[in-house]
Amino acid sequence: MFLKEFEVRWSDVDANRHLANSAYINFMSHTRMAFLLELGFGHEVMVENKIGPVVFYEHMYYFKEVLPGNPIKVSLEVMGQSKDGCFFEFHHNFYDGEGKNVGHCEMMGAWISLETRQLTPLTGKLLSRFIQGDKPEGFRILTKEDTRKFAKRPKDL
Repeated sequence: MFLKEFEVRWSDVDANRHLANSAYINFMSHTRMAFLLELGFGHEVMVENKIGPVVFYEHMYYFKEVLPGNPIKVSLEVMGQSKDGCFFEFHHNFYDGEGKNVGHCEMMGAWISLETRQLTPLTGKLLSRFIQGDKPEGFRILTKEDTRKFAKRPKDL
C-alpha cells in the first residue's frame, strides 16, 4: 500500500468548513502521481513515451468530516490491471490524524497516447514497472468490459 500525508489547509475547505469534495479529488490525484513517480513514471518518462493517465470514474464514499488544521493520509492500492497495463483500478482510503478511516474512493483509469488520443497499452520497461509489486486481496485482472460497468451515456441531442 502506498501512503501520502497532507495538511488540510483553509483553502481545502468548503462553506461548511470541512474538507471540500474537490479537495478529496486533488489529494487523490496528487497521491496517484506520487505513486507513479515512485514507479519511474515521472514527467520526462511520460513525455518521452507520449503517454498520460486518464480517469474514467471516481466513486467517493464519505464516512466522517475532516476539518482544517488536521493531517490526512491518503492510501493507494492497485486493485486491478489489464494484462497489457492499459487499464487500472486504484482504491484510495482517507485516514485522519488518529488513523480512523474517514473516506474511501474507487477509481478506474487507463493510459492514453498523447499523439493519437486513443487508449494505449504499456510496453517493455513501462509495463514491467507498472505491473510489479504485491497484489492486495481482491486484486483482479481487468478487461475492457470492466471499464464500462457504470457507463450509462444519455442519448445525444
